[in-house]
Amino acid sequence: MSKWNASRIADQNGRVVVITGSTSGIGQEASRVLAGKNARVVLAVRNTRKGKTVAAGIKQEFSGADIDVRELDVSSLESVKAFAEAFANDYDRLDVLINNAGIMMCPFARTADGFEIQMGTNHLGHFALTGRLLPMLKQTEGSRVVSVSSFGHKAGNIDFDDLNWEQRKYDTNKAYADSKLANLYFTYELARRAEGSGGNPLATAAHPGYTATDLQRHSALWNFMNRFWAQDIPTGALPTLRAAFDPEVAAGNYYGPSGFLEMRGAPVKVQSSKLSYDENAAPKLWEISEKLTGVDFELP
Repeated sequence: MSKWNASRIADQNGRVVVITGSTSGIGQEASRVLAGKNARVVLAVRNTRKGKTVAAGIKQEFSGADIDVRELDVSSLESVKAFAEAFANDYDRLDVLINNAGIMMCPFARTADGFEIQMGTNHLGHFALTGRLLPMLKQTEGSRVVSVSSFGHKAGNIDFDDLNWEQRKYDTNKAYADSKLANLYFTYELARRAEGSGGNPLATAAHPGYTATDLQRHSALWNFMNRFWAQDIPTGALPTLRAAFDPEVAAGNYYGPSGFLEMRGAPVKVQSSKLSYDENAAPKLWEISEKLTGVDFELP
């Protein structure tokens, strides 16, 4: 069978897709592809000016593109709530939520809600967003939630007693790895809980391998290595798109590149770290996340 690519995605006319962090990189490319497939694409972005520029560029390529630019800062629970409420007021369906926005190996900071910046942005914000959009996802037949992780999750090992780095010396690399491990704990636990609630939404995950995006801007080494090892953004977006639209995908599947160390190549089903499948840690993180965000999921 030929390698999976975006040509495999069926026409998406009538379907609504929300993509966080869609002004650059993987999110922007996924938005472009899906606009070309006739989906209504909601660019959920922190900077709406940039979002409108991206939307205009896509419309130059696809004159009939249906794009809605909306403000969302996933590092702010207030912004997450405002986005979800406005979305629910204007839409009656949500077919695919792609939790793509993220930051990587940045200097220590806290979110507006006091969370360590990488865990707060990469996991807790998307956890809250998914929970607030869950009623619409549940009522939309065949809906999916895709969380974008990283092969960096393999270095993760979450300290549940110090999730926000209040007691330890900060290690930005470890904090990033922990947040990406959290994305997988969330995906696998959501898959289990949704199965007990009729299987809707379908929870999947993906990682882009080593893709040349501006995510590496805080790391001089990774930024330098982009020019030698990284694959292009259209290829890097394929695991996310496959997790979101391949009809053969099952709940809890995880997609990444097929090549050496999953760094580049066509999108295939991959295995995450042994730790990521810990069925005690995942519900523990879920309970902590509900408490920290104040968002309760209507699932078993």
